[in-house]
Amino acid sequence: MSSTFEELASLHSSDGPLAAIDRLIDALREQKQYHKLFDARLLRRKFELGLPVDRPASLQDVPDDQRKLVEETYVEAAREVGALFLEQDDIPSAWMYLQVIREPQKVAEAIDRLPVNVEPDEKTEELLNIAVFQGVNPVKGVQMMLRCHGTCSTITSLEQALQNMTSEQRQDCAKVMVRSLYQDLQDSVRRHVEQRMPMLPPDATLRELITGRDWLFEGGNYHIDTSHLNAVVRFARAIEPPADEIDLTLQMCEYGAKLDPQLQYGGDPPFVDFYPAHQQFFKALLGQNQDQALQYFRDQLDAEPDEQDKPLLAYVLVDLLMRTGRLDEAVDVAAAYLSNLSDDMAFSFAELCRKANRLDVLQKVTQDRGDLVGFTAALLQSDQPAETEAAS
Repeated sequence: MSSTFEELASLHSSDGPLAAIDRLIDALREQKQYHKLFDARLLRRKFELGLPVDRPASLQDVPDDQRKLVEETYVEAAREVGALFLEQDDIPSAWMYLQVIREPQKVAEAIDRLPVNVEPDEKTEELLNIAVFQGVNPVKGVQMMLRCHGTCSTITSLEQALQNMTSEQRQDCAKVMVRSLYQDLQDSVRRHVEQRMPMLPPDATLRELITGRDWLFEGGNYHIDTSHLNAVVRFARAIEPPADEIDLTLQMCEYGAKLDPQLQYGGDPPFVDFYPAHQQFFKALLGQNQDQALQYFRDQLDAEPDEQDKPLLAYVLVDLLMRTGRLDEAVDVAAAYLSNLSDDMAFSFAELCRKANRLDVLQKVTQDRGDLVGFTAALLQSDQPAETEAAS
């Protein structure tokens, strides 16, 4: 190390400061001192521009007219250092740099290459935090968390993280949870059935295992933590058809509906009757007795006596109508109950009207609200081609 100091001093005297800085950068790469390498690259840029170099990585002492030049080097240095840390399998250190420049993809790919089975230590917790809570690779993070911490802890963590995920990430994580819990439940029920019927088909589904066997549930018996079952069924509402996991969830709902009533925890409207309501929800997505399934939620909405609670029920119905291609009816229900929701919610009435080619409804609603801007926007959009044709 002392020889490097001497070399730098010698180069500074003989070849000038830039030669010394370049040798510093090379030495830090060789020594794998990547945090210092980042600082050194900023040091070089600032020196070139005649800026103060006592705080190389700081942007606070950079004038506005030179800020872009320094920021370009900042991004390049962060990208290089992030990649070098990934080569060392140091994902948390790489994320420190790639997060700042908003380039998560390489970190996501590195996490994806990790084994699912990991030891529960401090490093693992850092990785899970990056993968799940910071949204870099939540699906792989959930898979690792299930193996490392089990179902209960994963559900708790996922409840906290879901709101910050994209709809696609929520759906993919829900699929992981559904498959994991379904397998656990199927295995548990199978072991119970085999106590009486040892020669079961090896590929029997959960539905086949419980059909005609109400004795499985006698005396308040259950085969999996019922709070886990409740949570995963809720998660599964994020899954879009077509997906095999929807039918797996429907089977778990069929199981849940057979549990002792004390084990069937209620939900928010329209899922107060938790498992029967969810059976109708997933049947609608699967196209099984779809008219009957949708009517269940129409009836729930019509029967709700409290006007303040109706938007919550209408939201579920509109969501189902949109996902089953019934856009015209979705517009009508939304116009009655959801048109005042702000666009920062998960639902946009204006977007629904565009998709359904029902801008006439959007014009009427905005006019009734006295919304001149919204009304004019609806007029302008009526001159444009519809995004999709309304489903019949």
